[in-house]
Amino acid sequence: MRRGQSYPHLVDHGRRKFVRVVTDSTACLPHTAESGYGPVVVPLTVTTAHRSFIDGSEIAAHEAIQHLKDGEPLTTSQPSPEAFSVAYHYGPDISEIVAVLLSSDLSGTFASAIAAGRRINIPVRAVDSRTTAMGLGFAALAAGKCAVAGQSAEHVADRAREVAAGARVRFLVDSLMHLKRGGRISAGTAAIGSALGVRPILEMKDGRIELAQRVRTRNAALDRLVALSVADAGTMLEPQLAVHHFGSADRLDKLVSKLEAALGQKPVVSELSAVLGSHVGPGALAVVVAELGNHQCLKVNARV
Repeated sequence: MRRGQSYPHLVDHGRRKFVRVVTDSTACLPHTAESGYGPVVVPLTVTTAHRSFIDGSEIAAHEAIQHLKDGEPLTTSQPSPEAFSVAYHYGPDISEIVAVLLSSDLSGTFASAIAAGRRINIPVRAVDSRTTAMGLGFAALAAGKCAVAGQSAEHVADRAREVAAGARVRFLVDSLMHLKRGGRISAGTAAIGSALGVRPILEMKDGRIELAQRVRTRNAALDRLVALSVADAGTMLEPQLAVHHFGSADRLDKLVSKLEAALGQKPVVSELSAVLGSHVGPGALAVVVAELGNHQCLKVNARV
């Protein structure tokens, strides 16, 4: 295993062939993600003016925040095909790989995963989630459950696409400067959302980050983010919520409390990864609402 790469323990499948689920570090999976079906996580890279760091293991969110607050711009890059090759080969008895990855419009990670698949003799299905954060994370976890249940790679990949397509991901940011500098939003969107006194709410839409709404104050923006998320959850059979933060601990508890009071459900809470945080900037909050209902993954007979 290469230094700095995160490949968590998976369940013991004995001699049975099984599907391995792989994702990337922008999924922002919480540390409490169940190890029994947790996907293998391939980290992206964060680069300062002086060196590069592996997301999660060599640079944490609070360290990325400090770089940004010190005025030091950060850039990010996708994992190499070699990094994916290591993840694909990790562990015996793998029949196929399903790689569930952040939107190809935001990163070359999807292309690296496909390139790595051409180098090994195990079939690889790469799923472009068209999203990120726990929109991606919920999709990867749902796929992992189906894989552990013994479902086919086609079923596992379809489940990932289903959950990702139904996920709603919104970010509340203090500034669009970091997204503009990283090329993740257009100059026109940045100009519209950067009006004096405006707090922009962004959303993932068709694989890209777009401006959803502009709100005048932080408190009003927080309330609007909650209202949008509650409306999303109201359209779902079994909504699952996640809240992300990046240097915004002062507002995190308030956001979680408001969502819990409105929906009677405690959200999953995790920090944005250093990679995602580098693009949205300090002070960001995000809410993800995903539909996990209307699907039952039954155990199937062991495959040889």
